[in-house]
Amino acid sequence: MEKQNHSMVSEFILLGLTEFRELQVFLFLFFSFIYIAIVLGNLIIIFVVKLDPQLHSPMYFLLANLSFIDMSLASFATPKMICNLISEYKAISYEGCMAQMFFLHLLGGSEMMLLVAMAIDRYIAICKPLHYNNLMSHRVCIGLAFLSWSTGFVHSMSQMVFTVTLPFCGPNVVESFFCDLPQVIKLACTDIYNLELLVIAFSGIISLFPCTFLFISYSIILITIQHHSSNGSSKALSILSAHITVVLLFFGPCIFIYIWPFSSVSIDKTLSVFYTIFTPLLNPIIYTFRNKDMKKAIRKITTKHVSPRSTF
Repeated sequence: MEKQNHSMVSEFILLGLTEFRELQVFLFLFFSFIYIAIVLGNLIIIFVVKLDPQLHSPMYFLLANLSFIDMSLASFATPKMICNLISEYKAISYEGCMAQMFFLHLLGGSEMMLLVAMAIDRYIAICKPLHYNNLMSHRVCIGLAFLSWSTGFVHSMSQMVFTVTLPFCGPNVVESFFCDLPQVIKLACTDIYNLELLVIAFSGIISLFPCTFLFISYSIILITIQHHSSNGSSKALSILSAHITVVLLFFGPCIFIYIWPFSSVSIDKTLSVFYTIFTPLLNPIIYTFRNKDMKKAIRKITTKHVSPRSTF
């Protein structure tokens, strides 16, 4: 009987951000521009890090990985949301819905652990500078990136292994612009109280542990910087402030949505837009405009590839 009920729902309806037609047209244009900017901004960081030998260091290797995750995080649902803004039929298949939830938690969990890896890199660079090259070898960087993706995969599977077995036999309207796990499991034709507790517990662990680690590590780094000379610490402080800003932008909405279960749907939508769209947009801006090495590398590559052509 469960299999029959399960097969009754073959798609879900995404309500989206608004029902007002005029606002939908505006949001279509606005988010189309934002999405293009996200892809271009993060691609620029990836290619600049790849092309400039001066940026072949652990910090920029991890930054390029962060840009790839951000670009992917913005792509798992944003194109579908943009299309739905001008479409009368705002449906997503059951398989597509499960895929969205899987990739959201895969990429979200991976980014959380990658931010931890970036904090470890900054801690060693500032607090253990003499041992930096030995401790942050290329092999270690590959291992940290692999650990980030592995953590994201385990986190996502821990959520999805229970979700895919739920019977969906009745309502299929999701009050969001993508298949958000807390919204989807509410549609199941069974008691989900225990599952909701598991979602909060798993999301709490994956969010609070990195957040606590980052708070402690960045506190130690800031204390260490205070004991350095102002000339030597200004660059480190600039880079560190960019890292801290990104951490706050990413963890704030995630913790509020998945750990605080009493927020309204409108607040959840706003915060979901923030961490799936605006955070991937702000990261390239923060790391580019606040980083002298990145700006220098972009100017050098631009001059190298553009200036010779302009002479003809």
